[in-house]
Amino acid sequence: MLLEDGKPLRLGSRAFDILVTLVEGAGDTIPRDQLIARTWPDTVVEEGALRVHVAALRRALGDGRAGRCYVANNPGRGYAFVAPVTCEHTPPATARPNGAAAGDNLPAPLTRIVGRDEVIAALATQLARRRFLTIVGAGGIGKTTVAVSVASAVRASYKDGAWFVGLASLSDPDLVPSALGAALGIQPGANPVQGLTAWLRDKAALIVLDNCEHVIDAAAALVETVLKAAPGVSILTTSREPLRAEGETLHRLAALELPPHSVDFAAGDALHYSAVELFNERAMAAVDGFALADADVPAVLEICRRLDGIPLALELAAARVDVFGVRDLAGHIDDRFHVLTGGRRTALPRHQTLGAALDWSYQLLPEEERAVLRRLSVFAGDFALEAAVAVAAEPSSSDIVDHVANLVSKSLVAADPRGEVAQYCLLDTTRLYAFEKLESSGELQEVARRHAEYYCALFAPADVESETRPQAEWLAIYGRHLDNVRAGLDWAFSPEGDPRIGVALTVAAVPLWDQHFSASAASGSSRDWRALMVTRRRPRARGCSFPLRLAGH
Repeated sequence: MLLEDGKPLRLGSRAFDILVTLVEGAGDTIPRDQLIARTWPDTVVEEGALRVHVAALRRALGDGRAGRCYVANNPGRGYAFVAPVTCEHTPPATARPNGAAAGDNLPAPLTRIVGRDEVIAALATQLARRRFLTIVGAGGIGKTTVAVSVASAVRASYKDGAWFVGLASLSDPDLVPSALGAALGIQPGANPVQGLTAWLRDKAALIVLDNCEHVIDAAAALVETVLKAAPGVSILTTSREPLRAEGETLHRLAALELPPHSVDFAAGDALHYSAVELFNERAMAAVDGFALADADVPAVLEICRRLDGIPLALELAAARVDVFGVRDLAGHIDDRFHVLTGGRRTALPRHQTLGAALDWSYQLLPEEERAVLRRLSVFAGDFALEAAVAVAAEPSSSDIVDHVANLVSKSLVAADPRGEVAQYCLLDTTRLYAFEKLESSGELQEVARRHAEYYCALFAPADVESETRPQAEWLAIYGRHLDNVRAGLDWAFSPEGDPRIGVALTVAAVPLWDQHFSASAASGSSRDWRALMVTRRRPRARGCSFPLRLAGH
């Protein structure tokens, strides 16, 4: 056991084995192959795995903080434990500290959790008031990590422990009660649910049901049954969509914090944002001697923003720094589904590549919702429900609103209900994935045409309104569509597009360029209005710039 100030310090089993090996040879450099053989006696692993667990060990020990140094890296040789070591004989502990439960099975984190302290504390407080809490979010956003951390924070409040039940590997929903019984050590009977409720009836325990989305009906039914039968039990679930069970309280987990676009950052300032901090830590674990330099900050910010601050995507990207370097990696981020494939060998298959993480969600959708998600990928920015109906619905479809609502619920479309009209968008990675599906479906040209035609119609009254509305109000209405206008022009002037629609859209959008130019001139900006017409990076680099000459502009 590793103690800090008399209290057990949570440390993964691999990191603990490394610590024991280093301490046994304190002062000497232990070769890397010896550490690997001791830590993974029956498994062949790469040196990268060793670096990850050494980094986790250093963080747990506080290595580097307040001048402390415990583990030294001798490049090309191995690692050494360099702190003083004293041998003592102490009586064994007779009880767990802080009233912790006599038994539970929460997995110990192997790496430091970045950027989640506030949400973990808030959910721990909320769980004390609510017996049933679901953490909802997109794939790879860190739901499991947060749920386990919340359970660890509150485990002492449950005399019968906190129990983790991973449902990701289940293919049959009928096995959900048996999975819970196996975690609790309950022998299955003829009626597993009845056996569970009988055993839990007088218990005070926390149950974590992880990855419920593919067995969601069975999980919801089990949760309701257990909560009604066992008043001392609380349940924390994770899912890509709500369980919609009685008594459920939802928390939609946000991505890690990203720096604003309008500020230039030095490395030290950028590391104050959790997305950058996570990328940096994982890159340090993957590459010996990695340090974020000021010159690398723009590339790292581009990576973090393009990956939407999703922890899994950032970790997969950091693992590729040793292959590409930071700046070259940023240049390959458009091809992320082929580049970001270096996940942990021991991770769930859907967490080993970025594409696999989205495959999991996509395959769970009914075909109608898959089609809508594909078609929504033509939007380059925010869009209203009216735009979704015009672009993504078949002429005979009357269910588009329900499909969009379901995609929001399943964490594949983000919704912003603030303002007079709700706005929707796809995260960049989701949009790239869905756009590839749209291309392969053969629907791209028709959907892209609808998209361009919709914005032609939307901007039809813009010229008249630009003369009657105040500039700020007009820009608030039409300026938010700039990215989608660019996307429409991108398609219209491409080899597969329709230049007639492109010219019509260009003419319709002239007031937008004019108003932006006027606003830029008034603020002293030297930005040329034609720069506004250059397309943003699209899901595929098939677009063009537009050297158009318009009379009077």
